[in-house]
Amino acid sequence: MVAKQYWLMKSEPDVYSYDDLVAEGEGTWDGVRNYSAANNLRTMKVGDEAFFYHSNIGLEIVAIITISQEHFIDPTDEKARFVAVKVKPAHKLKQPVTLKAIKANPNLAEMEMLRQSRLSVAPVRPAEWKEILKMAGE
Repeated sequence: MVAKQYWLMKSEPDVYSYDDLVAEGEGTWDGVRNYSAANNLRTMKVGDEAFFYHSNIGLEIVAIITISQEHFIDPTDEKARFVAVKVKPAHKLKQPVTLKAIKANPNLAEMEMLRQSRLSVAPVRPAEWKEILKMAGE
């Protein structure tokens, strides 16, 4: 059996927020046009979990989502080069974890989201996942 993988997925809350996903029940994570982020989408498996990060406004991890369908051609990509995945809400964190708090935690210094801040879909190591859950009071 393949071990579950963990991810961080960024969205601007004024464009698509966690509450929007909850209202939909299942959403399509599309519009990713960075090759590294798209490769991360291709790697995802059903059952993988991701932190839902509100970028630009908020700058915080607000929830956990689950990958519900593996990659397929992004319906918003006219040239069919990029992929999308389906996601479902799992739950809102007890307390959001801010970017400032992540940067201040030495246990998260090597986190991919800090090393490549423009990456909208990034892997999260299991130890980092546990640390963020602890910071969120989970």
